[in-house]
Amino acid sequence: MNRDLVDITLVIDRSGSMESIRTDAEGAINAFLREQAKAPGQANVSLVQFNTEREVLFNGVPIVKAPQYELVPNGSTALLDALGFTIQEVGRRLASMEESDRPGLVIVVVMTDGQENSSREFNKSQVRDMILHQQEVYQWQFTFLGANQDAFAEADGLGIQAAGTGNFAARKVKEAMGAANSKVLRMRTQSQNAETINNAFTESEIADMQ
Repeated sequence: MNRDLVDITLVIDRSGSMESIRTDAEGAINAFLREQAKAPGQANVSLVQFNTEREVLFNGVPIVKAPQYELVPNGSTALLDALGFTIQEVGRRLASMEESDRPGLVIVVVMTDGQENSSREFNKSQVRDMILHQQEVYQWQFTFLGANQDAFAEADGLGIQAAGTGNFAARKVKEAMGAANSKVLRMRTQSQNAETINNAFTESEIADMQ
């Protein structure tokens, strides 16, 4: 295991309702990628965007080589399908690596402005079991950012801990992604120092995004 390496996956909602915050969301995601690229240590990043379908824009690339993200909203919100697919794909990719090359920290950041309404491949119970397994067995760290819903209830239904959940106002998507960036940076430092990982937003971060 390489404690200096983090594997970050962004799961980004691009359904039609994101149009109202498209510019801010796009800018916030690109800012997140830039800030993580500047941080000490190594990082690989993947980005899966979803509406009714899902699309992998990049998969496990060095974050310094991640392309600029462009958000083009349309369609419905198949969140469960996106999460189920992403967990399987990340798991397969990490399993194919030599043990000494595997990241010391695996982080999944989910950002959505609406509730699930169109998944066909996975149900909530299946996705919850998958998330709990990755958290408990492999210590993956999940962050859930949700707007226009009770994000804490939604995350809890998926097995994601409340400390890693952000209930953000849609107009505060920049602040929400900024808080996620800060939290990921803290976890990266903790991993590099072989400290216990604290996957929690601070009180001020929670306040800033509401």
